Amino acid sequence: MPTQMWNILSEMPAIGLDEMSGIRLLRRIDTKFVTTVDKLAAFLTAAAPYYYVQELNGSRLADYHTLYFDTPDCRMYSKHQLGHANREKLRIRSYMDSGISFLEVKRKDNHGCTHKSRMALEGFAADDPIAEQFFLDDADVRRCCHPFLSAHLSYDVSALRSQLSNRFQRVTMVNHAKTERLTIDTDLHFRHTRSGAASVLPHVAVLEVKRAGHSPSPALKLLRELRIFPHGMSKYCIGMALLSDEVRVNRMKPKLHSVLKMTQSMDRQTDDDNAKG
Repeated sequence: MPTQMWNILSEMPAIGLDEMSGIRLLRRIDTKFVTTVDKLAAFLTAAAPYYYVQELNGSRLADYHTLYFDTPDCRMYSKHQLGHANREKLRIRSYMDSGISFLEVKRKDNHGCTHKSRMALEGFAADDPIAEQFFLDDADVRRCCHPFLSAHLSYDVSALRSQLSNRFQRVTMVNHAKTERLTIDTDLHFRHTRSGAASVLPHVAVLEVKRAGHSPSPALKLLRELRIFPHGMSKYCIGMALLSDEVRVNRMKPKLHSVLKMTQSMDRQTDDDNAKG
């Protein structure tokens, strides 16, 4: 994360993980935004008076790892990129700093609401290569997860396999009213788990406003004033569109082009700055 942004975050009041745990917002309305890391500084400066920053063990920047599962023909990806209102996503989200992992099902309903259900996974090691075979190789694991998945997922878990992993760094903020969370993801890395193909989006920042119902949002107002507009971006779908030869990307092309354009623009700016230096 650039020094300027880190300085802004370090001056904001902190909120601990224990207090944050009471602001789960498992039933919520999500709005995503995609911008460049250089535009992020202006937003953070404007947002600082209205938000706390989550702090864990003295750090305000958390490392995340996510492993996504899908059917062999990628039906979850297809439903998302085709714009189906009712869709699901299955992933294992690992919080690398604390060593905690959760099996998560995210559902989007036809009212635009996101529902997230999760269960803790004991002993899951995101860095272990065999983790990518999580459901395929371990019958005990499947039995342990079966009640949870039967209750929350409409797919047959035995037919699923890992498709994509990604890593990123996240800052989590919460408004003073504690009715809204804001996450900021940077340093996005993707890896296709079967081909091994990889890609990095170092200059892209993904912001997501997560609020209970239609509660007031300082972030939405500030983003609108800065002309940073909603931009739906699923990290799973973008990663698959970047790296998989087996999925259709026609409907993803506008978003993919927008994200790559941001990266190329920042690359050129970096080259110009280096040349001047």
